[in-house]
Amino acid sequence: MTDVRSELVADPVGEPREVAPTTRDVTGLDELVVRCTACPRLVAWREEVARVKRAAFRAETYWGRPVPGFGPPDAALAVVGLAPAAHGANRTGRMFTGDRSGDVLYRAMYDVGLASQPAVTGPGDGMRLHGARITAPVRCAPPANKPTPAERDTCRPWMARELALLRPTLRVVLALGGFGWQAVLPVLDEEVWQVPRPRPKFGHRAHAVLPATDGGPDLHLLGSYHVSQQNTFTGKLTPAMLREVLHQAKDLAGLS
Repeated sequence: MTDVRSELVADPVGEPREVAPTTRDVTGLDELVVRCTACPRLVAWREEVARVKRAAFRAETYWGRPVPGFGPPDAALAVVGLAPAAHGANRTGRMFTGDRSGDVLYRAMYDVGLASQPAVTGPGDGMRLHGARITAPVRCAPPANKPTPAERDTCRPWMARELALLRPTLRVVLALGGFGWQAVLPVLDEEVWQVPRPRPKFGHRAHAVLPATDGGPDLHLLGSYHVSQQNTFTGKLTPAMLREVLHQAKDLAGLS
């Protein structure tokens, strides 16, 4: 799987399942994530998009690599999406940055006090998150925004290690969409939290408490409809609905 000729990753790392557990801090993990070439289809797609570009961004240099998490290494809240957008985070190199979905998310996070400003353009715009970190089960932009189950599973160790490193401070995980919800459940179950049986079902404002198995605090798992244009344009997810669930996450995380 790792024998991939990548134009944009000069020093590829090995398989995520072997490399991710060796990292000792979030910064080190982020540095390894951007060097991943484990999924040939995703490598080819993310770099093709970076070469061809969208007309509106033709003058820009696309990131075209895996996208690391964004936010402080001592976050109490982890927001879990799906994967980078082809002309969003795959262009800017920062989660949920550069597309309309991200505009909705960051605006809502600003409104509830989790972000330092209401709008984002890219790294260097001064955006800071307060007590929250944004991550994803799949770190490369997938064709049609649909990673395969094998790609999701190959990428899983990155998120697993990220959440494990956040363990001292992490109190809430907010999954945006059913994909994020289903992807994060086995990760949490394999770490220090016990997922209830039967497994909790996804839904907007879904809430499950996962008991800790290491003697530490329990974890709250929340669900929200994804901030996709399909949901926000149709009114399935309104700004008020998103603010409401973010307020709940913030309160449960002790960030109020």
